[in-house]
Amino acid sequence: MSGYDDAGDARARGFAAFPARRGGRVRGQSWWAGAWADSVEDGLFDADPLKEGRSASRSGRLGPISVAPGRIAVTVHDEDTYQVVITLAVLDDEEWDLLWEKLADRPAELEGVLAGTLPPDFLEAAEDARVRMLPGYGDLEAECDCDSFDHPCAHAAALSYQFAWLLDQDPFLLLLCRGRDRDEALEELRTTVLLHAMGGLDEETEEAGPEDDAENTDVTRGSADAGGPTGGKGGRDGADRGEQEAERELQEAAEAYARSVPPLPAPPGLPDPVDTDGLPRSGIEADPLELRAADAAVRARALLAYALGRTAAPPVPLTAWQDTVRIAAHADARTLTRLAAASGCGDRLPAAAAAWRQGGPAGLEVLEETFDPGGPALARIRTELAAGWDEDELAAPLVRDNHWVFEDRGVQLRLGRDGRWYPYRREGAEWTPCGAPGAEPASVLAELLEH
Repeated sequence: MSGYDDAGDARARGFAAFPARRGGRVRGQSWWAGAWADSVEDGLFDADPLKEGRSASRSGRLGPISVAPGRIAVTVHDEDTYQVVITLAVLDDEEWDLLWEKLADRPAELEGVLAGTLPPDFLEAAEDARVRMLPGYGDLEAECDCDSFDHPCAHAAALSYQFAWLLDQDPFLLLLCRGRDRDEALEELRTTVLLHAMGGLDEETEEAGPEDDAENTDVTRGSADAGGPTGGKGGRDGADRGEQEAERELQEAAEAYARSVPPLPAPPGLPDPVDTDGLPRSGIEADPLELRAADAAVRARALLAYALGRTAAPPVPLTAWQDTVRIAAHADARTLTRLAAASGCGDRLPAAAAAWRQGGPAGLEVLEETFDPGGPALARIRTELAAGWDEDELAAPLVRDNHWVFEDRGVQLRLGRDGRWYPYRREGAEWTPCGAPGAEPASVLAELLEH
C-alpha cells in the first residue's frame, strides 16, 4: 500500500472503531462533516460505491482509524481483511504562512480559531489564500487491496464517511490531514498575529518621523507654557515611557515565541502483562466487575503495545458474537439468561463462554473452527506426543485436522492457530473445554489425564 507512512510521526492520532449503527445521518452532524461529505460525494466517487459505502460505514466492520498528515487509514474486516488508505496533498510552509496572513486580517474568524474552534468562515480565509482545505478532484487518492472494479471502492467511501464523523468531534483533524496538528496551527497563527502587531507599531513610528516628533514636542511645550492639560514635560515623558513599555512587551513576547519547543518526554514503557490467572472465573468468589476490568486492561495493553511500535498491528476489534461471549464468560446466571435470549444462541453460549475463559478469542476460535496443520507439523507433533505417554497404557490418538482425540480416555487436544494446545474433555455427546492451554502438547496431555 503506497502513501504517507505515519509510523514515525508523533502527530499521528488513532481513534477507536465506530460500533455498528442503525439509521442516523451518515454524512455527520456538524457543518464541517457536511462540507467534507459534499466534497467527497461531488467529485470523487460514483453512485454505487457511495451507496455501498454508506451501508458499510454503519456496519461496524471498520477497525480503528489512523489520521496523520496526508493520510487517513483503516483496516476493514469484510469477507476478507482489507487495508484502506486515503491520501491528501499536504500544504507546504509557504501556503500555511499565506493562510495565517489572510486569517490574521479577519478578526471574527481569528478570534474563534485562537479560542480553539474552527468556524465555517475559516474556509473563506483558505479560499482567499488560494489553498485547498477540503478535497477536490485530483487532490484525494484512495487505495484498497480489495478486488473491486470501482476506484475508489466502497471501503474507501465508508472510511470517508467515518472521517466525517470524526470531524463532528474535532474539525481540526482536517488541518492535520493537510499537515498541521492543532498545537502547530495555533502556535504559527499566534506568531503571525504578533508579527503583525509589531509591524504595525514600527510603521507608526516610521510615519511620525523626526519633523513630526519636533512638532509634537513644540506643541507639547507650548501647551505646557500656556498652562494646558499636558502637565508640561512630565506628560510627554509619560507617553514615551508608555510606548517604550509596549514595545518592550512585544519584544519579550516575540522572543518567547521564537524559543525552541522542548522535546516531549519519552513515551511510557509497556506495563507488565495483566495477571488474570488468579482471578476466580465462576462461583461465589467471582467478581464480574473485576474480571471485566482485567479484560479491559489486557486490551488496553495490546493497544499501547501497537502505539509504541511493539506489535505490527493493533488488536482486532471484537465482533458482536465475540463480545457477547466475552461478557457471558464472566456473567452471573441472570445476565447469562438475558444474553442467551438476546443473542438467539443460547444453546451455543455455555460452551463458547467456557472456551473464552480458557483462552479468550483464540480459545473461542479453537472451539468453533478447524484447520489443517500440514504434514510436516503433524509428524513433529506425533513425535512430541509420543514422548509423553506409554503406548501400552494409552492408545494412539485419532487425528482430525487440528484435533487429537484419545477416544478410550474421553479426552482431546486441539491445536490453536496461536501455537498453543487446548485440552478438551467429553461430557455426554459434547466436547467441553477444560484446563489451561500450553505450548507443549505432552505436558498439556499429562495434566489432562491426571484430572
